[in-house]
Amino acid sequence: MSAESTGCVPEQPARRRIRRWWAWAPLVGLTVAVLVGALLRLVGRVGAADVVWAAVTVAALLPALWSMLRALWHRHFGVDVIAVLALAGALGVGEYLAGAVIAVMVATGRSLEAYAQRRATRDLRALLERAPRTARRRGPDGAIEVVPLDQVAVQDRLLVGPGDVVPVDGTVDEPVTLDESVVTGEARLVQRAAGEQVASGVVNAGAGFSMRATKSAAESTYAGIVRLAQEATARKAPTVRLADRYAAAFVPFTLVLAGLAWLLSGEVVRAVAVLVVATPCPLLLATPIAIVSGLSRVARRGVLVRDGGALELLGRAQTLLVDKTGTLTAGRPRAAETVAAPGGDRDEVLRLAASVEQLSPHVLAAALVRQAAERGLRLTEPTEVTEEPGVGVSGRVDGRLIRVGQFSGELPDWADRTRARTELTGWSTVWVSDDDGPLGAILLEDPVRPDARRTVRRLRAAGLRRIVMVTGDRPATAAQVAEAVGVDDMLARCTPQEKVARVRTEAERAVTVMVGDGVNDAPALAQAHVGVAMGATGASASADVADAVLTVDRLDRLADAVEIARYARRIAVQSSTVGMGLAVLAMIAAAIGRLPPVAGAFLQEGIDVLVILNALRALRGGLRHRDVPQRTRELLGRFATEHQGVRDVLAGLRDTADLVATDPASPRCLPAVRETHRRLTDEVLPHEAAEEQQLYPALAGPLGSGAATATMSRAHVEIRRQVDLLGAQLAQTTGDRLRPDQVPDLLATLYGLDALLRLHLAQEEEEFFSLDPSDPQPEPR
Repeated sequence: MSAESTGCVPEQPARRRIRRWWAWAPLVGLTVAVLVGALLRLVGRVGAADVVWAAVTVAALLPALWSMLRALWHRHFGVDVIAVLALAGALGVGEYLAGAVIAVMVATGRSLEAYAQRRATRDLRALLERAPRTARRRGPDGAIEVVPLDQVAVQDRLLVGPGDVVPVDGTVDEPVTLDESVVTGEARLVQRAAGEQVASGVVNAGAGFSMRATKSAAESTYAGIVRLAQEATARKAPTVRLADRYAAAFVPFTLVLAGLAWLLSGEVVRAVAVLVVATPCPLLLATPIAIVSGLSRVARRGVLVRDGGALELLGRAQTLLVDKTGTLTAGRPRAAETVAAPGGDRDEVLRLAASVEQLSPHVLAAALVRQAAERGLRLTEPTEVTEEPGVGVSGRVDGRLIRVGQFSGELPDWADRTRARTELTGWSTVWVSDDDGPLGAILLEDPVRPDARRTVRRLRAAGLRRIVMVTGDRPATAAQVAEAVGVDDMLARCTPQEKVARVRTEAERAVTVMVGDGVNDAPALAQAHVGVAMGATGASASADVADAVLTVDRLDRLADAVEIARYARRIAVQSSTVGMGLAVLAMIAAAIGRLPPVAGAFLQEGIDVLVILNALRALRGGLRHRDVPQRTRELLGRFATEHQGVRDVLAGLRDTADLVATDPASPRCLPAVRETHRRLTDEVLPHEAAEEQQLYPALAGPLGSGAATATMSRAHVEIRRQVDLLGAQLAQTTGDRLRPDQVPDLLATLYGLDALLRLHLAQEEEEFFSLDPSDPQPEPR
């Protein structure tokens, strides 16, 4: 996607500066002319002063008249007609100074609008200007050539130099350091390992690297973002439906009041005075300034909204429908637990499965390989690999025929218990077996996003009254997710057609937002008042029909967008109603002869400046969440990483508890309990103590007070107490086996610790780690 092919040629900085200064030229010229007229009046040349002021009035009247006629040609009758009548009326009755002041007022408003729009859309313009236009492609002979971006094809090998923008979506061949702030809004640098996906538009912040293209330029992430930015900036800062609704009542009211003032007094100057103070800059300017400011702010948070109308609707939304997979959940499977046959080794089971799955394109294969890489397991290249769709993959690893997928034979007792447990939890089971039977199982889950419940709470606080989850998943699994995140209603086993019908039903009751991430969500997104696509992970089809796209894979940015949209709309309404209210009072004073045209013009100028400055408040404020300091973000990232190690200990804890429950007389039982106690003491307790001493105090500011972590601190105390209790129970053992009377208490402690730790980890991830450890770029000051 070259910039030229998309109409997105970056403007040169010098030319942009010239245009920026030229935008103020009409205001400067008219102001100087008015001052020249005032000087002529002071030296007694009244006629010359009137000529200058009349010329200023005509200079403003002609473009305003042309704009009004063009609007009427398109059958749009708006508030600009009042400005035309006021200028023409001032000329007609000889109130040249009043006309000149109105001209300066209109020019001031237009210049402030241009300034506000430039400031409000600078983030969107930055996206357009950074669009890559060429790429370095490695040819078959290894030579590097620079080619237009639209010539890059899937599977091409590309070279990205230091500071270069990644031209297309692809996978990297080596570890890289990237600045993803332009695409995601997140300011800190991120690391990507070899084989990981990278999105177009991000910047190489490290050494040069090679990559393989997985999408063409037109289908890549940045192309969709640029299309949205073009649509958002190509449409003029909208006078928006708010202004249109007010204008429908305000214009007739103004004309009637001016007519009555003339009719009842017989003085046409009163009608002109009414028109002068009714010049509707609060409607023409304050509303679009506030809305465009909101567009800029949500773009900075990683949410691209197509236009001001969509932002206004987002600010009025009452109902949210949200797809489960990829939106409330991660959207890709994760190896939640590995279970080994009695006497087996969990890491070996995972290593064998991941080795076989290396060549499979299936999404489950990617999850297994990723899990093995995270655990640092060395994979073996498989041979004789075959894949049977719907059944699984088989291949030889270290001379053994390993099968990964379904298991068709009779399951042993341990495997039967594992299957029953996974059915209760809603997970999926991948069996790893050889010629002798199952070696183990890998339990896969699509985890709920840690920030999902917090985001739902924030959306409710922002004003959404009804939140509904729609999914094609099983009712039991859907119900677990719905309960975990706290939605009002849930629709399971939902086809795309049923999603559309449900969205249509909800939209008939209130302004409705639909959030989804897949191709099958596109019809529902198009049906909603505001369709929001999870663009970071979603399909291009859903992003193309959506009114807004989350460019970062974080659901909490939707809550940011709703809060900003409501705030911008509130500022727009406030600016318009206060400005028009003051104007109405001035109009009444003018109608009864208490406010001459010249004084009215100066008064209206003050009202306009007041409401425009108030509208600029939409550039800041309105967000409820607190910023997280850099040091706290680093701590959150560190302890979130350590949670994976705690989960490894938990897996061994569960295995030990199951062993004590099923075979307490086994000679392996007591050593397993001792090893579990050792790992809890050496790995888990130091982690909990470090959180208590370092992380929790650092969270006092972002959470509002130290009391916010009090319940988690109490959980730390209970975890230590339970680990100490396990140690005391072990101290009572004699010999090399457990006594029968010890088993009940040991089981209570082991299973209790398992439940307590799992709950504690989930609570920390939801309440603390979802506080956005990578904050977006700071708000402009």
